[in-house]
Amino acid sequence: MRYVEGSVTTSPKRISKIGLGTWQFGSGQWGYGSRYADTDAALIVRRALELGITLFDSAEVYGLGRSERILGAALAAVPGALDRAYVATKLLPVVPVGPVVEQRAVASAHRLGVRHLDLYQVHQPNPAIRDRWTMRGMAALRSVGLVGDVGVSNYSLARWQEADAALGVPVLSNQVEYSLARPRHGAALLDFAARESRIVIAWSPLAQGLLSGRYDVTNRPSGRVRAANTLFGTENLARATPLLDVLREVAAAHGASPAQIALAWAIRHPQVVAIPGASGVAQVESNAAAADLDLAADEYAALSAAADRFTPVTGPAAFVALAAERLRP
Repeated sequence: MRYVEGSVTTSPKRISKIGLGTWQFGSGQWGYGSRYADTDAALIVRRALELGITLFDSAEVYGLGRSERILGAALAAVPGALDRAYVATKLLPVVPVGPVVEQRAVASAHRLGVRHLDLYQVHQPNPAIRDRWTMRGMAALRSVGLVGDVGVSNYSLARWQEADAALGVPVLSNQVEYSLARPRHGAALLDFAARESRIVIAWSPLAQGLLSGRYDVTNRPSGRVRAANTLFGTENLARATPLLDVLREVAAAHGASPAQIALAWAIRHPQVVAIPGASGVAQVESNAAAADLDLAADEYAALSAAADRFTPVTGPAAFVALAAERLRP
């Protein structure tokens, strides 16, 4: 496993380049079944720790709190886990003023079974409430030791900088959708992160499985989350073929899977970490192994060029087309 070097984190814990996202813990939308929450999630967390993964990301909205509870119980079952695990969760910013932020952090910490949140993030920018009000709560949480690092999620660069100024100390991270299927989402953020020693946390680094190469028009993903993703529409699956071909070519050269190469591409930037989910122990093992892959400069350039050429259909037209396909007999 590799770890972030030279960030402005306040934590003595190392932050792994490959983390574990836990959106699927406690959520029925992924179609993993009840055994996943009852048994598999704990096995995944234990194996992740064994492999050197330290970054575990959740949110109060995931499974309406169940993700935090499942993650907390899984960490508590492994002796010494909380000494190594860098636990991150997120606030749903409904009226995110100081007292609300403080109350929600206490509730998340209780569900996770921890006395300290290593990273507490604002899940989305609130368009009506500016960050000066939200960061008052974050500052109070830091002053009493409940929160270590503060982060944001799905913020533009300008909004990230606004939060930074409001907090008065560095807002460590910005969690955004970033992958070979969405490379344009991160360019300005990466420059800022490199310049200021911050971290970009890539959510959906495998584009919900598109970059695994497993899916095409004859094999579509199951589960409500992926079923609603326009990347899995017929036109977008066809448009992704050249990108997937390059992924497979590079993967073959490394004896790796396309998914591992996609993760290796995302974390090649020194300030990027990725938080893929895992459907089972085998997948978390595969994800962790991606941290040790070294892409040559020409391979990275070829993947980046293929990503730049991938122009998926987006917006209302994409949703209409996807809905029509789902309803077609």
